[in-house]
Formats: sequence, C-alpha cells, structure tokens
Amino acid sequence: MNSNDREKIIIQTSVLGILANIFLAAFKAAVGFASHSIAITLDAVNNLSDALSSIITIVGTKLSSKLPDKKHPLGHGRIEYLSAMLVSGIVLYAGITSLVESVKKVIHPQKATYDYITLIIIAVAVVIKLLLGAYVKAQGKKVNSSALIASGSDASFDAILSASVFASAVLFLATGLSLEAFVGALISIVIIKSGVEMMIDTLNEIIGVRADPKETRKIKAIVSEEEGVRGAYDLVMYNYGPNRNLVSLHIEIPDTMTVCELDHLTRKIETRVYNETGNVVSAVGIYSYNTGDDEAARLRNEIAGKITAHEWAIQVHGFYVDLKAKDIRFDVVLSFDIEPQKGLDILYQEMAKAYPDYTFTISPDVDISVTE
Repeated sequence: MNSNDREKIIIQTSVLGILANIFLAAFKAAVGFASHSIAITLDAVNNLSDALSSIITIVGTKLSSKLPDKKHPLGHGRIEYLSAMLVSGIVLYAGITSLVESVKKVIHPQKATYDYITLIIIAVAVVIKLLLGAYVKAQGKKVNSSALIASGSDASFDAILSASVFASAVLFLATGLSLEAFVGALISIVIIKSGVEMMIDTLNEIIGVRADPKETRKIKAIVSEEEGVRGAYDLVMYNYGPNRNLVSLHIEIPDTMTVCELDHLTRKIETRVYNETGNVVSAVGIYSYNTGDDEAARLRNEIAGKITAHEWAIQVHGFYVDLKAKDIRFDVVLSFDIEPQKGLDILYQEMAKAYPDYTFTISPDVDISVTE
C-alpha cells in the first residue's frame, strides 16, 4: 500500500470517528443535563475528547506525509508520534477533570432522573461505539497506524463504559439506588489509565524500541538466501515514522569474493529487501570467513562453543582467523545482563589462557534485534 492510499484511509476513518463521536456527544450531553446524570455527561465529554483526538490524527497524518526537504531529508513521518502524544495528553486531561467532577458529585450528590427514553439512547450509543471501535481498529491494523488502532481500542472500551452507565440507570429505575456518581468516577479512572498508556506507548516510539522480531527475521532470511551469504547479523532498524524504516546490517561472505561480485550482491540485497518488505537498506557491512581451511573451521567451532557457554554471550559471528599471523577476530553479541566491558574482559582472559599463541580482536555487539 502506497503512502497516498494509507493517508486517505486514515483521514476517511478519522472523519467517520469525528462525526460519530460528535453525534453521540450531543445526544449524551442533552440526556445528561436533562437527567442530572454526571455519568452520562462525562460520557459525552469522553466522546468529545475522542472527536478532538481524531482531528489531531488527521492533522498529524497530513503534516507527516509532507515530502522530504533539505532540512528534513528523511521526511516528516515522526510528526505522527507527536500528534499521538497530543492525543494522549487530551485524553489524560479529560480523565482528570472528569474525576474531579465525579468526586464533587459523590461528596454533594444530586439525584438523577432516568427514564426509558434515556435507556434506549444509552443502549444505541453502546452499539454504535462497539461497531465504530471494531471498524477503526481494523482500519488501523490495515494501514499500520498506531493512532487509529489506539482510537479503535478506546472506542471499544468506551462502549463497555457506556454499558456500565446503562447498568447503573437500570439499577436506579429498578431499585431507586443511585450509583451514577461512582460510575462517573470509575469512567474517569479508566480514561486516565488509557491516557497514561497511550502516552507511554508514544514515548517508547519516540525513544526507540526493539524492532519487530517477525520483520527482522524476514529481512535476515531474504539476505541469507543470496548465494555466498552465510549469515546476516547486527541488523538495526532506524524508524522515521510508521512504515518508514532504514536498515543497516552485516553479511558474512567468503574471503574469495571480489569487490565487483560484492558490489553486485549488495545492490541485489537492497532491491530485494525493499521490494519484499518496504524497508530501505542504507548500509551493508562485511564480514569475511575462511574458505578451504579445516583448521580455521575447527577454531571457529571450538571458540564459539567456549564463548556461548556463558549465558550472557548470545552469539559469535564475523569470525576470521589469519593462521600465519596467528590473529583471530570476531564479534560477540552480549545480552543486557552484563556490562559490555566486563564481558569483554572475561572473554579476553579466557581466550588468552586457552590460545596463548594467538592475538584476539573481540568486538562487542548489542542485542538490538532478535539473534538466532
């Protein structure tokens, strides 16, 4: 799916959400004021905040789709994360103000006056919110929009909250027991929780999170399928907005490959990865491995076994040995359970003791993407 189609779907879905939420907010507000129900009134406020969130989603999508320029050569995709942060702030503010009003009603209760028309309106609102939530969430997954997915989930949860208002109204009509102020407080707490979770998710996107294992495995599999490539390692994905990733990685190739062959190979890798995953390979590093030498293969297997015996040493790769110069070099992927320098010190000491005739160059790698 191209960026234009994605933008069109996000905007159309958001507009539908705006119209539905404004419609629901108007009816709920009218019913809430008429019945003196704080729970229904706060539910209407929640619908208005959802509508405002959709508006911000549209603005963020439009701004993020701007073409790259000299100042922003990698585009404006991360604006979507900033708009998602604004949305989470609005939800959080709505939840806090709603909680304050609910607590006031608990301390100074005002008797609600429900009727069967009110029940019908609330029931219709529940159904509309359920359908809207399912649709928006499905569209969000279709175009990989975290903002739409969050909106869809929020709408589905709103339906549950509206159902709790409906239940409190039924209870009041049946028994005369009014719990609507407490239900309003419950709704407020849930809204606050939703806002905090949305904010944390967006902050994680801005800070940078571990790449999707399914995606990194796919890229590594594509690269490793190419003739001469024994493995793909050190894969890093740099995110510049939804569906906008740059990829760097290392490949392990035979020490007999020429520069011309390597140039052809890397260009083929770049083309395949983009065509099959949509990710842009921005850099390909090279590891060479020994060919036609049984002693080098023996040393590789033996040393890799010694190193990965440590739980914090996840993988050894990029192994090369110069038998004449008695020089061995390789990379080791260290887990986050050990400080890198400490891990290196342990490995250098062990290698010096086990292979005193060799000099070692060990490069530590961070466990950035799934390592297998």
